[in-house]
Amino acid sequence: MAKEVINTNANYTDDNIRTMEGVEHIRKRPGMYIGRLGNGDDIGDGIYVLLKEVVDNSIDEFSMGFGKQIIITADEKEVTVRDFGRGIPLNSVVKAVSVLNTGGKYDTKGYKKSVGLNGVGLKAVNALSSHFYVEAFRDGMSSYAEFREGKLVDSGQRPAPAKEKNGTFVKFIPDDHLFVGYSFHMEFIESMMKNYSYLKKGLTLNFNGTAYKSENGLLDLINDNMSETPLYEPIHLIGEDVEIVLTHGNSYGENIASFVNGQNTRDGGTHLAAMREAISKTLKEFYKTFAKKDFAPEDIRQGIIGAISIQIQEPNFEGQTKTKLGSTYMWETETTNEDGTHSYEQGPSIRSFVNDFVKTNLDNYLHIHKEIIPVLQEKIASSEQERKEISTIQKKTKERNKRTSVYNKKLRDCKYHYKDKLPAAKEELREETSIFITEGDSASGTITKARNAETQAVFSLRGKPINSYKESRKKIAENEELNLLINALGLEEDIDDLRYNKIIVATDADDDGMHIRMLVCTFFMKYHPDLIRRGHLYILETPLFRVKTKNEVHYCYSREEKEKTVKDLKGKVEITRFKGLGEISWDEFTGFIGKDMRLERVRLSDEESIADIMEFYMGENTTDRQIFISRNLRTAQELEDVDF
Repeated sequence: MAKEVINTNANYTDDNIRTMEGVEHIRKRPGMYIGRLGNGDDIGDGIYVLLKEVVDNSIDEFSMGFGKQIIITADEKEVTVRDFGRGIPLNSVVKAVSVLNTGGKYDTKGYKKSVGLNGVGLKAVNALSSHFYVEAFRDGMSSYAEFREGKLVDSGQRPAPAKEKNGTFVKFIPDDHLFVGYSFHMEFIESMMKNYSYLKKGLTLNFNGTAYKSENGLLDLINDNMSETPLYEPIHLIGEDVEIVLTHGNSYGENIASFVNGQNTRDGGTHLAAMREAISKTLKEFYKTFAKKDFAPEDIRQGIIGAISIQIQEPNFEGQTKTKLGSTYMWETETTNEDGTHSYEQGPSIRSFVNDFVKTNLDNYLHIHKEIIPVLQEKIASSEQERKEISTIQKKTKERNKRTSVYNKKLRDCKYHYKDKLPAAKEELREETSIFITEGDSASGTITKARNAETQAVFSLRGKPINSYKESRKKIAENEELNLLINALGLEEDIDDLRYNKIIVATDADDDGMHIRMLVCTFFMKYHPDLIRRGHLYILETPLFRVKTKNEVHYCYSREEKEKTVKDLKGKVEITRFKGLGEISWDEFTGFIGKDMRLERVRLSDEESIADIMEFYMGENTTDRQIFISRNLRTAQELEDVDF
């Protein structure tokens, strides 16, 4: 149980606002504060982080008991957020949005369990916007401030309009010099609003005229987003500072959403690890007693669908984008003693807190709802039998490949995984590790020569892999290519054993290359969908054209980009169409797989049905797919330019 260390009715005044330093460098190094920039085509792009920072402040007000509605509007370029909380203290509005490390969340007097604790959020939004406006309303008065590219252009105080409720209004336009060619995608914002509503029962989020509100919390999230029929009704467990939902389906992998203080931690963290461990441990002990069965954790978790939300004080997130929880304890406090020394006190560990909660409540639930016991046991036993069969096949294949040295020819590993060759390898390098999956000796040879051998590995496919959608898991294990790929990635047992942070599919930009790309993605989508959900799978974008003059070389990634480049150069140019990765010299290719390489993340939202997607693209030919293909055929001009 989280320890109460504050009074939730504490006053939130100008005295809560502290100032530490300025913010000029945010525009120079935006990645330090919001992660990547992007253009809005990915949910992880910076413009959505900016929106989330603003909404998080409003959510924190609701969590403190102020304001039951948040109104959000957005078009492609501009966003507004109006909450009905207490409003920023009037004399501190300018400081609160423009001076780094200025805010009301540096102690627990103003906020108990908020997401933003470092005083950066609104400052980053302001600094990275071409136009930023904020107005706070308090007791019939308002204080406003307007900024251009982070610089104050107007501010003041005035009487608020009649009957204007307390709260804060924010309007911002991301700077298109930083977020080049950006636009907000409404479906991403809608998904964000839904998650907020599931996590904050009683809160209404009105987005562009549509209200999002949940009465059943995470249970609504699971039921609304379930893409398959569950084997049993979802189990909903609610406690103080923790809420968990779980069920099982017949899909492979694990699909568990995780949240901390209302923040979607899509990369998991200590709370998700604790939930996975707690469920495995509790069910293992239950069936050991109930059915004399000793199930393995990986069999218990196979096909699990669920969600966890916890509330902790002063969470420690890894990175400003707050996608992974790093905190170990539910709460920690620091006290300054009279003699100037410091005393520290810690609450229960997140691991023990979640374990105790699950052990007590899940065990009780199963004893009451006994109809679930045989259904769940059959599912776990089936997963166990399949895993053992697959393990036997994989061991035989692995030994055979070792004897024939096939493995060493297909994987060119990175030095990160050889401590004797890279003694300085540290955990922070883990984020930089990647593996390129390519086809053919020519392409793999080019990438191998061009790569950064410290952190980049290369796996070479031989021809087209099998269509995994049509094959059983046993058949996949018997397939040499995919078996070796599974082994190279470290996926024989658990996703947490994944050896590389990024799995990058690198194929030629022709029909065969696109087909291989689809087959590789199908394999991951069917048998390892959690890799996609956690953002590990990417597509490498390589240039289609090289436009060269006597003094300049430009690389173009599309026909439109090529035409614009030729037009801008206004002179004699030499155009080369790259038909395959192997045609690009290795020294030239070095620039395409460095720190600025173009990667497109493969996305899979919780509400999307994997079975439906794979049946449409990889199943038997259907009328719907035929219509789709006919509507998306390349024009004669496009075919001429592509020149397969």
